Amino acid sequence: MPTDDLGRPEPRLVRAARALAEESGFAHSSSATTGRLLATLSGAASGTVGESGTGCGFGTAWLRHGLRDGSRLVTVEWDSDRAKAVAGMFDGDAAVTVLTGDWTAITEHAPFALLFLDGGGKRDGVDRVADLIAPGGVVVMDDFTPADRWPPHFQGEPDGLRIAWLTDPRFTAVELMTSPTESVIVATRR
Repeated sequence: MPTDDLGRPEPRLVRAARALAEESGFAHSSSATTGRLLATLSGAASGTVGESGTGCGFGTAWLRHGLRDGSRLVTVEWDSDRAKAVAGMFDGDAAVTVLTGDWTAITEHAPFALLFLDGGGKRDGVDRVADLIAPGGVVVMDDFTPADRWPPHFQGEPDGLRIAWLTDPRFTAVELMTSPTESVIVATRR
């Protein structure tokens, strides 16, 4: 079985998404470690799982890999060519819906048991996302640079986005390092 960059077995759909990203020159896929976290969280979520920023389907494939029976996955990508290619990867899979459009296109599928903000929504702030999450539901955001102090800083300035998510009273949140150079925020709706 083919493996990831750390030598771990990689699911078939994840390999397909990686190949699509490589052939199209898309360099913004999530890391394998973040993917494994997504699969783990997806396996614990009952209900609708959402993703903004499908890209070439790397996160989507990991979310689907962990998806529980009876749950569904809705993902949205603004680039119509990428959305079409990813929809083709999941053709015939009734549990996966690939939408084309702005990130807000997934809002009609709320509430979410798990929502991965890899594209739009992340920088729009907690207020734009909070009501989309079911009580006990989880939000995951990647692509942060690990912080070694409070308040967290990014490019020499306090990171307002990270501070907002980590202190919002509607969520219990934590920043987790997924590599020496990358962290994610995981926030559970109270």
